[in-house]
Amino acid sequence: MGHVNSVFDGRESFDGAALRSGREILIQAFNWESHKYDWWRNLEKKLPDLAESGFTSAWLPPATHSISPEGYLPQNLYSLDSSYGSQYLLKALLQKMQLRNIRAMADIVIDHRSETIKGNEGSFNRYGGLGSRSTGDSFHGVPNIDPSKPFVRKDIIEWLRWLRKSVGFQDFHFDYAKGYEAKLVKEYIEESKPVFSVGDYRDSCNYTTPSSRLDYNQDSHRQRIIDWIDNVGGLCAAFDFTTKGILQEAVKGELWRLRDPQGKPPGVMGWWPSRAATFIEKHDTGSTQAHWPFPSDHVMEGYTYILTHPGIPTVFYDHFYDWGGSTHDKIVKLMDIRKRQDIHSRSSIKILEARSNLYSAIIDEKLCMKIGDGSWSPSGTEWTLATSGDRYAVWQK
Repeated sequence: MGHVNSVFDGRESFDGAALRSGREILIQAFNWESHKYDWWRNLEKKLPDLAESGFTSAWLPPATHSISPEGYLPQNLYSLDSSYGSQYLLKALLQKMQLRNIRAMADIVIDHRSETIKGNEGSFNRYGGLGSRSTGDSFHGVPNIDPSKPFVRKDIIEWLRWLRKSVGFQDFHFDYAKGYEAKLVKEYIEESKPVFSVGDYRDSCNYTTPSSRLDYNQDSHRQRIIDWIDNVGGLCAAFDFTTKGILQEAVKGELWRLRDPQGKPPGVMGWWPSRAATFIEKHDTGSTQAHWPFPSDHVMEGYTYILTHPGIPTVFYDHFYDWGGSTHDKIVKLMDIRKRQDIHSRSSIKILEARSNLYSAIIDEKLCMKIGDGSWSPSGTEWTLATSGDRYAVWQK
């Protein structure tokens, strides 16, 4: 069993209410191409639907002016005129989100920054006094910010407070969290007090070489993410890359992978569910980048798994809006069942079946689910079918 420091569950600094209640459902409200589409205006039109669907927080793309249109090579952090739209449109969007009780999550890119001065070889890589030394993995191509200098941390904290108090962001997504020490994230959260935050601590899963086959046991992988959450003082969730890696192999006829040797879910969700932000796709794993895509014909099985299980589920914009109305409605149906049955990040889970073509589980003794093409249904007259589709079904009491 991994090391899980769950004492933090009860005593988060500031109010920590979002993490404590565990009833968050997030949406990543952009993809890799969104900068081409007048994005702040586009999202404003989607707000009634996002609110009605029940999302608590929408992760927005980086709002800072950037050398790259996607926003991940920021220049002046205080300039909020980006390829997604003007500062004026952004602030209008955030105000309307607040009126509809959807929190805006800012994409915090603080590991590296592009300079406004070109170096000799023609790239924007000169940075006066801030750059080069990294406290984590180096991001290549632009200067790494050196947070060992107190004035650098002070500047970042001031900027985060400004995003919270003046701009209207409530939540934070810490991009490329491997690029700097976890204790810095702890300091930034304590000083800027976001309502909810999540770290993008991406790490490679364990594979058996030379076949490059995913190992059944991913304990060391999830332990590294758990350690990161622990070093942030438990103040921040982390994307559950372990669950994604296992789930997208499991749905291809290896559903036995979804039960670990202790009989628990095999991802971060199985060890520290209240900090596991589960997802099946993001702008970098999927979209047009497609670095590590979820098998497209199994997407609804993926959502059935994360939206019925403990953890903090995250829906991807493309699946919700670009895959046609039926996928949107099927996801909303699963979200409705989750809320109606009050399934949350700490819900209990009992795995009933985990074999090649069938996985089934009971959550909080009031919801039953199955995925895979094996036939199965819960015994007992108290269960009624709540929703079903190709290779998935959910029952409720």
